Amino acid sequence: MQSGGDIHLLVQSIFIAKDKKLLARNETLLFIDEIQQIPEAINLLRYFFEDYPGIRVIAAGSLLESIFNEKRSIHVGRVEYLVMRPVSFPEFLGAIEQTAALEQFGIMPINGFAHHTLLRLFHTYALIGGMPEIVNKYAATKDLTALSSIYEELINAYLDDVEKYGRNDTLIRVIRQCIRVSFTEAGKRIKFQHFGQSDYKSREVAEALRVLEKTFLLSLLYPTISATLPLQPDLRKSPRLQVLDTGMMNYFLGIQIDILGTEDMSKIHQGTIIEHLVGQELLASQFNILSSLNFWAREKKTSQAEVDYVYPFEGQLIPIEVKSGKDGSLKSLHLFMDEAPHDMALRFYAGKLQLTQVSTPAGKSYRLLSLPYYLASQTKEYIAWLKNEGNASSPKTHPPVSPARSK
Repeated sequence: MQSGGDIHLLVQSIFIAKDKKLLARNETLLFIDEIQQIPEAINLLRYFFEDYPGIRVIAAGSLLESIFNEKRSIHVGRVEYLVMRPVSFPEFLGAIEQTAALEQFGIMPINGFAHHTLLRLFHTYALIGGMPEIVNKYAATKDLTALSSIYEELINAYLDDVEKYGRNDTLIRVIRQCIRVSFTEAGKRIKFQHFGQSDYKSREVAEALRVLEKTFLLSLLYPTISATLPLQPDLRKSPRLQVLDTGMMNYFLGIQIDILGTEDMSKIHQGTIIEHLVGQELLASQFNILSSLNFWAREKKTSQAEVDYVYPFEGQLIPIEVKSGKDGSLKSLHLFMDEAPHDMALRFYAGKLQLTQVSTPAGKSYRLLSLPYYLASQTKEYIAWLKNEGNASSPKTHPPVSPARSK
């Protein structure tokens, strides 16, 4: 089927085959799974919008086979493209039926008595990650040892797909190398030249990583050098590598045993794992294809400074650090806040929620909201709380978090 003239026959065929009646306007939902298996179906989506506005259509599928097809058109204004991220920690709690724990996310600020339970559950989430198939398996069995084969299947599926998005044999080889190496280099600032101790040149690696970025298997996070909006990443600087899922990263690093029983994720893998997972949680609620993460850096001959993430909020860039408790240095955060036109900063750590007044060496005073890292998915809500009610002592409620995705 190649044209809009086929849409009427197609709709009738679908409803007859499923023995369903086409209901009144806006009362019918059509869900199409694995739509990339029939490329022509993607082009037909626009005609549902034009000829059958009463049918709400959701199409799900992998972008790997469609995003690189030069003949594929984007139907602006008719088809909305969204990215499905790995499940967030609140969604994970819903999937494993930890209802009481999930309800705590509806309390602002969160109750302190729930801290140890949520920390323990978050460490389990940090260990296995948010890939839906992994989460479903764990929810059904509660058996961590049963997950290894799924991790292997996932990475093998990505490696098998390489031929679909490499334009030549050389690029295919580089992409395959980059997939293997990405999980060991995740969370670090990288150089394209000889990436992963390979012999590949900067241009080859850069092209391969940007191809993989289009598949959402990984992201290249570039620093901004300004403490104010607009957020302008400096593409001349070395990027930090963010992979799709921290659980897959843990598995291929072989550090899952280190996470079991830990009291502070900041002490695992030099703090890289928890920094990476906080980034994953910041992205969890961002479904726009253009959504991105950024961090702040100052690189001078006399001093180096870096803030883990910057979060745009109501015209301001809010700095976010992921640090351990008393041992965490705030030197870079102080430098950022000296340049920022506001007085709000966040830190994620293993301790309980705490709001303190902090002063930089230059004398600027600002409010530092230290949050347990299991609240990273609620960053936007807590920045709003800090801005409007940060000095209030009584708990307040806010709308519940979204339910878990089951698939």
